[in-house]
Amino acid sequence: MSWMTFLRENAAFLFAGFLFAFTSSYGQTYFISLFAGEIRGTFGLSDGQWGGIYTLGTTASAIAMIGAGVLTDRFRARTLAVWISVGLALACLAMASVPNAVVLVGVIFALRFFGQGMMSQLSAVSMARWFVATRGRALSVASMGFSVAQAILPVIFVALLAVVAWRGLWVLAAVLVLITIPVQRRLLRLERTPSSMAEANQALGMGGKHWRRGQVLRSPLFWLMVPALLGPPAWGTALFFQQVHLTEVKGWDLVSFVALMPLFTGTAIVATFAAGGAIDRFGTKRLIPLYMLPFALSFLILAFAQTIGHAAIGLVVFGVGQGLQATIPASFWAEFFGTRHLGSIKAVAAAIMVFGSAIGPGVTGVLIDIGITFPEQMISIAVYFVLAGVFATIGVFKFRNGLPAAA
Repeated sequence: MSWMTFLRENAAFLFAGFLFAFTSSYGQTYFISLFAGEIRGTFGLSDGQWGGIYTLGTTASAIAMIGAGVLTDRFRARTLAVWISVGLALACLAMASVPNAVVLVGVIFALRFFGQGMMSQLSAVSMARWFVATRGRALSVASMGFSVAQAILPVIFVALLAVVAWRGLWVLAAVLVLITIPVQRRLLRLERTPSSMAEANQALGMGGKHWRRGQVLRSPLFWLMVPALLGPPAWGTALFFQQVHLTEVKGWDLVSFVALMPLFTGTAIVATFAAGGAIDRFGTKRLIPLYMLPFALSFLILAFAQTIGHAAIGLVVFGVGQGLQATIPASFWAEFFGTRHLGSIKAVAAAIMVFGSAIGPGVTGVLIDIGITFPEQMISIAVYFVLAGVFATIGVFKFRNGLPAAA
């Protein structure tokens, strides 16, 4: 099937996945961190204190995801999306009116849970379940929601910050979330429910079976993949969370750094589509060994970057990693463990990734407070990515022979 035919025949489902991914942005770190300076100033927080609050709220959302993530196995995306959207909109309104730093922990929890957690989970699980032979392409199209949002929202909201109070912009975010609800329902008016899907549409995992969550947690493959699951959300989140600090240390203008986001996003888009096609052709088992390398290289480049031009190179390489991140993990779970219980399995993976996004800002914030700048931390982070890639490669090579013949 050609790309055009694929897009035409599946337009409604693909745009729904795209819309879920886009809407998750209001709970993503790169968006919340745009207001880091205003939040710290309003409540008198240091980098470490702000990072600690963010870690507490995000960790709580990771724990909640373990239980809530299974809802994607039990309810139609059309129904679940409404409740998630309402929750995210209310979280945005809560940020607009948050009175103190204590309540801020709960607000961060709600933004991360409904945005980064459940909305992202809904997008990835829906694509991985609805599509089998073209799963990679479906995931790449849907993940464009993340990329497009990351390209345009920071530029728009940073510009608006010059003329609109930061709390007012969170009211705008809530309105934008609510506007998507009727669009979601229109797109998915013919959506299949998980329980009604034919057996033929269920893809088997290793050993020719559908793995349950308990079985996955007992598999060594899962634990060998954990460092790779943690890495991109932990340190990628830290990169955007600490972008104000990073530009201050480097002597760069924040607006100039944020202006590089479209370049980063353009690279991520190209890499995402390339990864999606590669997944459909080769499977994730052949891509895992390359998965962590762009992240390691990008952090090394940014660690030693002296100019905005150097930063652009680092973000381009980081964009390649983000393209792989957008497609490989979701496809990996379906390919190695089957699709019948994909929601509950990915709920654990999502919890790990959300937890990663919690510890990144917390750890880097504490280190900044004791005098270790984020650029100085980047070399150790690059080493982490290399080691995570080694563990993931060992796991895939050890267990790939158990995959069904078609995988």
